[in-house]
Amino acid sequence: MAEIVLDTVTKTYPGITSPAVDALSLEIKAGSVVTLLGPSGCGKTTTLRLIAGFERPDAGSISIGEATVAGPTAWVPPERRGVGMVFQEHALFPHLDVASNVGFNLPRAERAERVAETLELVDLAGYDRRMPHELSGGQQQRVALARALAARPLVVLLDEPFASLDADLRVHMRAEVRRILAEAGTTAVFVSHDQSDALAISDTIVVMRDGRIEQVGSPREIYQFPHTRFVAEFVGRTNLLAGRIGEDGDSVVTDIGVAPCRHTHDLPPGTPVTVSVRADSLELDAEGPLRGVVREATYTGRSIDAMVEIQLADGGTADVLVHAHPEQVITCGDEVRFRVLPEFVAVIGEGGPG
Repeated sequence: MAEIVLDTVTKTYPGITSPAVDALSLEIKAGSVVTLLGPSGCGKTTTLRLIAGFERPDAGSISIGEATVAGPTAWVPPERRGVGMVFQEHALFPHLDVASNVGFNLPRAERAERVAETLELVDLAGYDRRMPHELSGGQQQRVALARALAARPLVVLLDEPFASLDADLRVHMRAEVRRILAEAGTTAVFVSHDQSDALAISDTIVVMRDGRIEQVGSPREIYQFPHTRFVAEFVGRTNLLAGRIGEDGDSVVTDIGVAPCRHTHDLPPGTPVTVSVRADSLELDAEGPLRGVVREATYTGRSIDAMVEIQLADGGTADVLVHAHPEQVITCGDEVRFRVLPEFVAVIGEGGPG
């Protein structure tokens, strides 16, 4: 069952010719965590504001639950949509304590009980009399989430909620927020430009570009099997190679060698294509069929990202990003061998990577 439905929604701001959101259609399942992912200006924040009711669509309709909240003949104001909002900077009232922030706008009769329940949910029981300035950044974020959940909304909207946190706290809070939303059973829509946040927290990722949807899928589908060059390059690093579908139909013949490929879109053998090969699928192997020279090596802790220059049959060269295990000691100038694994190889379009 869909909790949120956007049907060909369009929004254009005055003085700007291109729509911020362009005929966008999307269904979000009840209880799921969905991230709108894309670069600045792609329309993700406008989409969130349209769902919240902070903006009116120029065309199309929006439904939340069983109610149409925006459309040609319908308009429900933000406060009546059953939506909770968590802003990037938390937006806590600095002169109110935690309990007053969480209970703001709750009916007096149920306020104390509901505040206690929600603070327990976000693991802040006993913090009810603390002031916002007495809390850490992560605690402030949990208070903001508790305030959004206190009124039992159908949907929680989160606008870049991790952007102001340092790297270590960011990782911790992704797991915490995911746990809290799962326990609350609330549908959640995130806005993010950070692929790591999206991959870690989402059931579904919606990759956006220029007001339109490029691809919708699970984190695994988006990363391993991108549909377009934009998705392949925006969500992680990849090698884009020209090739043609192999005679077996399950491989792509490229200048660096034959790449086994599980997502060839049933194109006939010989079809010219562009293939995305993640570094995760290029593995250093002393017995591997491919050879190259290391031009750059970066230690990341869990792997070594090596830029390997390969000599091509036509006399040219190509650089490919390869993953090496941390225990494999490699330096610039080393000659290495490697192989292609099929897990992170996908055809992203016919023709070469122009």
